[in-house]
Amino acid sequence: MRNGCGCDMRGFLSFQMLWLLSKKEMCGEELALEIERRRGDKPKPGTLYPALKDLSDRGLIKGSKAGKSITYSLTDEGKDSVKVARAYFIRSFGEIISDK
Repeated sequence: MRNGCGCDMRGFLSFQMLWLLSKKEMCGEELALEIERRRGDKPKPGTLYPALKDLSDRGLIKGSKAGKSITYSLTDEGKDSVKVARAYFIRSFGEIISDK
């Protein structure tokens, strides 16, 4: 594993994308670079864009095209989903994060 932890952290991609978009609107490349900054490896376009399409198909994000770039933002449903997912994440992993 590139992350060096010995466990597979890929299952968090959609949650991380929603959380990042809750902070600011971004295009796909900005998302990929921010995820790389945080994880240490950049998601491949074949992973990132299908995940964005899935989130869009589920009504959680919307894209606005400007030239060749699409800027993604959360819908109201996406904002609600981030709140629910964050609460679940804290309930599930909060002890791990705060354990010293």
